[in-house]
Amino acid sequence: MIETVEYKRNFYPKFQTEGNASQFAIPFAKHVCSGLGYDIGCMKRDWAFPNATPIDLDFDDPWHADNLPHGVSPDYIFSSHCLEHVPDWVATMDYWHTKLRKGGTLFLYLPDFSQKYWRPWNNYKHKHVFTPEIIESYMFDRGYTNIFVSGVDLNNAFMAMGQK
Repeated sequence: MIETVEYKRNFYPKFQTEGNASQFAIPFAKHVCSGLGYDIGCMKRDWAFPNATPIDLDFDDPWHADNLPHGVSPDYIFSSHCLEHVPDWVATMDYWHTKLRKGGTLFLYLPDFSQKYWRPWNNYKHKHVFTPEIIESYMFDRGYTNIFVSGVDLNNAFMAMGQK
């Protein structure tokens, strides 16, 4: 039996309330993320993408989503359920684009608009809401190639990846 939670007359799997959403994306990301990389926003080392340098969201720490280590061009950036928390997701993604090496991979796992609790007007920790079409359009406009965007999964999230 799958445990559920109710929010505004909608039922969702209880595991959506427990964190570690990256566990659903990591098996896919392992196919395209290798070399030197960052897991941005993982919050716990145990939840980080294997062999990635964990970078948290805490803007009081020296390294965070909008301040990555200097002089390093990672082979990949993996980020799960992070962009909805940053003040300006476009500025953050533009910054990541400048840091990623040419040919590097951006892999995102993001909450989808379909989950009502994750909408910013229902969850004040979230500043933005996403759909696959929004992220795909952004990546295309910024010149990413080999862009692949999934549909919404049972975690009410989606994956997007592209190559710089």
